[in-house]
This record gives sequence, C-alpha cells and structure tokens, in this order.
Amino acid sequence: MIDAPVPGRLAQPVAAEPRAALAPAHTDWLYHRLEIVGPAAQVAAFRAAAAGAGIIPWHLDLDRMEEDFFLRLAAPPPGHARTLSLDGARLLAAELRDAVARRHALAVARVGQSAACPFDLHALLPVPAEILQLGPDHPDALAWLWTHWGTTQALRHVSADTEAGRRRSPSSDASVFVVTFWSADWTPWRALATLRARWPALRFAVTPSYELT
Repeated sequence: MIDAPVPGRLAQPVAAEPRAALAPAHTDWLYHRLEIVGPAAQVAAFRAAAAGAGIIPWHLDLDRMEEDFFLRLAAPPPGHARTLSLDGARLLAAELRDAVARRHALAVARVGQSAACPFDLHALLPVPAEILQLGPDHPDALAWLWTHWGTTQALRHVSADTEAGRRRSPSSDASVFVVTFWSADWTPWRALATLRARWPALRFAVTPSYELT
C-alpha cells in the first residue's frame, strides 16, 4: 500500500513543493493499478459509490476563452503569419467558443447520470460547488484538488479488470475490485488515504508504473 505521495519523474518531495509545482505546465501522466479487497458486500457497496461519469463539472469562463481564441488568431506568435482578417478571427473565435460550450454541456450532463467510469474521484470525493465555479485553472481550485485528491486533474482511461475476481481462490470469502487508470503527475494518495479511513473493512493497494508512456 502507498500512504505517501508518489510524484512524477521530475517532482520534488512534498515538503519542498511550492503550489505552482503541483500542476506543472507539461503534465506527466502516470499509470496505476489499484486493487481493493474486502468482504463482498463492502466491495459491492464501494463499487456502487465509485462509479460515475469520470468528469469534473467545472464552470468555464467562455467569454475569456473566446477572447483568448481571438488573440491567438489575430496575433499569432513570431514566425507565423496571420491568415485571417480581424473580422474573420472574431467569427472563428466565436465558433470555437460555441463548440467548446456544446461539448462541455454534453459532458457535464452526464455527471450524476452516467456510471461509465468505475473509479470516479468526483463521485467519491466531490469537488464543492464553490470550487467548481472557479474553473479548472484557478490556483484555489488546483489547491483544493491537491489537498483532497493528491492530483490536480480527473483520472483518465479508468478501466475495471473484470478478470481479477475470477483469479482469486474460490474458497476465499473476500471480494476484489481492480481498476487501472492514469493520474496527472502524482498518485492520488490523499484521496486513497481518505477512502481507507471511510472504508476501514477494505484494503487498498495501489501500484504506480513509471515505465509506461
């Protein structure tokens, strides 16, 4: 079991981490295997609680996003020629904003309805509404995720190992639930510590891999 932070390849010890280093500009996605073992009824209850959409329903500042799109189109970086007029850049920025808004609305609508993600940290340890209003890039939002989850983004590519339970001895009265996932920069050790405390009948064993890319 891992009860201490497991950083990415370039991270420093937690005691020396400044806030800005908790969400590096270039995310290092780490692969993990998590095994949860315990009485069958407890494991089943945990699986039900852990299933969710796998999405953090952030509030997006679409006005600012549209302005950022416009500035990038109207004033490309050095070495890149502008290919649109200012009116064309404004029109395309508005279209990009609308596309982001539609996609985000569809994703957020799945929260509380979908159980497609078998290990959803937002389902288990929800981000409060006042933090969601800040947006995913706000320093206070990142600080909340770090404090409560130990990682600063939703887990990705979460998958349940459906064969794990079948490989256990039929004489065992324990049940097992195994998931694999990718986590941003860190093992979600703070979330796991909280889950261990809330589900004392279950054993959580997480194994990160630093070799997969």
